[in-house]
Amino acid sequence: MVSSVVLAGNPDRQGEAGANQLLINPWARCAGLHETNTSSIVGAEAMYLNVAGLSRVKKTQIQIGHTRYIADININALGFAQKMGKGGAFGVSLVAMDLGDFDYTTEDVPEGSGATFSPSYFNMGLSYSHLFSNKVSVGITAKIVSESVTNVSAKAFALDAGVQYVTGADDNFKFGISLRNVGNKMRFVGEGLSKQLPNPGPTYQYNNTYYERSAAYELPSQLNIGASYDWLLGKTNKLTLVGNFTSNAFSRDQLGAGLEFTAGKTFALRLGYKHELDPSVGNVQATIDNGLSAGFSVSLPVRKDSDTRIGLDYGYRQTAIFSGIHNLGIRLDL
Repeated sequence: MVSSVVLAGNPDRQGEAGANQLLINPWARCAGLHETNTSSIVGAEAMYLNVAGLSRVKKTQIQIGHTRYIADININALGFAQKMGKGGAFGVSLVAMDLGDFDYTTEDVPEGSGATFSPSYFNMGLSYSHLFSNKVSVGITAKIVSESVTNVSAKAFALDAGVQYVTGADDNFKFGISLRNVGNKMRFVGEGLSKQLPNPGPTYQYNNTYYERSAAYELPSQLNIGASYDWLLGKTNKLTLVGNFTSNAFSRDQLGAGLEFTAGKTFALRLGYKHELDPSVGNVQATIDNGLSAGFSVSLPVRKDSDTRIGLDYGYRQTAIFSGIHNLGIRLDL
């Protein structure tokens, strides 16, 4: 007989993955719960955390998100979800980061020449989800990831997949699993990695162009497992308890829980907490996105007795440094 110990998470590889913008949540509602609602997330924002929830959209939903991230970094997101047929739903998501302007420096001008450049971090996803008998929903997202500066760029193709299961007398118990950011390695290429050097031969005096190959890096893959339970408070109100476990391939695992109170379709209040397992062990520090979170939503019909509603969402996440992360979103349900 052979016994072994298997440990989830991989803190020894922390920092080895790239494209970490894929782990920055651009949506306010799930940010208020600190991304612990893998089992209960619905609509366009489900394309970020668990695409299986996309098929639970009522008809058509359009979301615009703005995130005030750390160090004056801004993140803008657009999500579109459309019901298709009896149980299917199609979605498109766009997320872009604005890191601001940087001074353009070279070996010849290390102090800068006055020129500036702005890095581009961008990802776009196409999603499809299907709901079977209002109990089981599955979904998949194919997305393109791009990172670039003026003269070098890196691109990758990635897949997300998820499942949600609903049970209970009042459909009040939910379970969800999602696998995110599984794709090929990224590698920077472009003219920025070239250099002009003299011809090594003795016959002619001219320069050759040499290209350096950058190291390839992995995408930050992760697995989420979550569950939730609804307590019905009257005919329209409910209190939801959510819990989630996140297994990160290139960092420590995380545990989280949250509470959401909803008053009909009009108002929602959220509170969450996320804890990173074994933080600050050895020389590897915990990530900044841990601790408390909170948020709220307000949704109103565009006119009396109309099914079309417009909503405002806000989420706040505590961070170990800087002044926290603020998410703001506008939602239109048709």
